[in-house]
Amino acid sequence: MNALVFFFCFALFSPSIVCIAKANENLSGFSIDLIHRDSPLSPLYNSSMTPSQLIKNAAMRSVTRFNRFQLSSMNEKHEPIPESIIILDNGEYLMRIYIGTPPVERLVVADTGSDLTWVQCAPCKKTKCFPQNTPLFNPTKSSTFRSVPCDSKHCTRLQEDWHECGNSGECKYSYMYGDNSFTNGNLAIDSIKFGNNSRGKSVKFPKSIFGCGHNNIGTFATGHKATGIAGLGAGPLSLVSQLGHEIGHKFSYCLVPFSSTTNSKLKFGNHANISGNGVLSTPLIIKSSSPTFYYLCLKGITVGNESVKQIGHTHGNIIIDSGTTLTFLEPSFYNDFVTLVKKAMGVEPVQNPPKPLNFCFRYVNNINFSNFIFHFKGANVPMNPKNLFISYNNLICLAVLPNIQDGISILGNVAQIDFQIEYDLEGKKVSFLPTDCTKN
Repeated sequence: MNALVFFFCFALFSPSIVCIAKANENLSGFSIDLIHRDSPLSPLYNSSMTPSQLIKNAAMRSVTRFNRFQLSSMNEKHEPIPESIIILDNGEYLMRIYIGTPPVERLVVADTGSDLTWVQCAPCKKTKCFPQNTPLFNPTKSSTFRSVPCDSKHCTRLQEDWHECGNSGECKYSYMYGDNSFTNGNLAIDSIKFGNNSRGKSVKFPKSIFGCGHNNIGTFATGHKATGIAGLGAGPLSLVSQLGHEIGHKFSYCLVPFSSTTNSKLKFGNHANISGNGVLSTPLIIKSSSPTFYYLCLKGITVGNESVKQIGHTHGNIIIDSGTTLTFLEPSFYNDFVTLVKKAMGVEPVQNPPKPLNFCFRYVNNINFSNFIFHFKGANVPMNPKNLFISYNNLICLAVLPNIQDGISILGNVAQIDFQIEYDLEGKKVSFLPTDCTKN
């Protein structure tokens, strides 16, 4: 395959994908199709944008999302946080869910870095909600909708500053976002269903906790099509935590290259299990100071025949996140890594690379790509060039950036393409299996 075309295939896997559920009748396992936000299959597809524009936009969203994780690292060190640790407008994956009785289809941002699932609800004044193409969810039209009392365990699972009692004793939530956007509303219980509503194949969870947002201000970079957030993080109110034992506390995904004509897959329960030769497992760490995020231990990186080691803190030093395009590393570790890349590949960086990218070199035929291995605790994960480089015009750019000093590191979704990745929350491990995800 021509190298430029090869890089093109994966460069755009930024965090926004449309998920269409295909669930079987076994509540212990089901799967959801994922469509990349910039794919022609996506309702967000913009045919007027060039591939390089899409790449740059995805990279910029990565930086915005990184800033949100940085707020979390401030929290971990007990430093003051100006806003909450969620950014509203940088969602990259979307999924279809059906709420209420009768079920109402909602297209929501799927976010492994968020906990609370919420949608915009009526009543909501025009100036109090962001634009969406579909009517607001009306809880009075759902026969199974119930408000959550403020003295319930569900309400108290929200952070202390994020909930209060309403006039009628209902639980009211308030999330302030890193870009000064916010959502306020009532915590509620209703049926949430995954599956094709018209064909009758679905999996329903009748008593799901979610937020009914009546005051939601902010930008939503999804063409007015998204109506809220589906929290897939590790916190107590996330969909993953709520489904808990019904999905065996497991989910997985397999991300295809952008140019693929097949969809990525998000799987839950028995469908999420990966096995066989080549499975590599590393400890999954959930921190009490920031319980939303999935942490791993990155010990070092091999480039060709040389390696660079992570110095200092290695216990839970990197977040694995499906919603961030690029990978972020601690600055000195990043600089040592780039030095090895230049040495092993024999390339020189261009001056003034396109922002926010940091290390780019000119594309030439027969580029000598080295072997790359990411050394996680107990798992030496081989990386292909498509996991670490993206194409921008006539440049090849490293899909890795330095974080700010003492900032958190993130393993982005470009690095995860063509791996089956299983999150086993009960077994406290994340497993990787190199896979052709177009066949998964």
